[in-house]
Amino acid sequence: MLLHIVARGRIARSPEAELVDRYLKRIAWPTRVTELPDTGGREPVPVAQGRRILLDEKGEILGSVAFAERLGRWRDDGVREARFLLGAADGFDDGARAGADLLLSFGRATWPHLLARAMLAEQLFRATSILANHPYHREG
Repeated sequence: MLLHIVARGRIARSPEAELVDRYLKRIAWPTRVTELPDTGGREPVPVAQGRRILLDEKGEILGSVAFAERLGRWRDDGVREARFLLGAADGFDDGARAGADLLLSFGRATWPHLLARAMLAEQLFRATSILANHPYHREG
């Protein structure tokens, strides 16, 4: 299953970009990052058997194991792409939220866009590590 991050804004060269790259390179699953301008631009055409996950302050707060289990279920059900969308500064409107398969939150605090992207990359690595029984994640 492809793990696809679609993010508004350019990350450029920065410590956050290095973190994103570091974690994505560790993932054994295929990954892709698509950057869109802050306004305008089009999201890539959705794939059949895909899931849309919006990072949103109103979303579910999942622990790492629960997040991994969700990804594992989708993978086992034949989902071809899990697409993670990070919105612009104002987030997503109600229409976008309604069209998502999952609203995911990293807590009730507001996170800078670049840190949210790095946190997502780390959680994707952690989830795939959990599913592979790799010792990276330590529960408890």
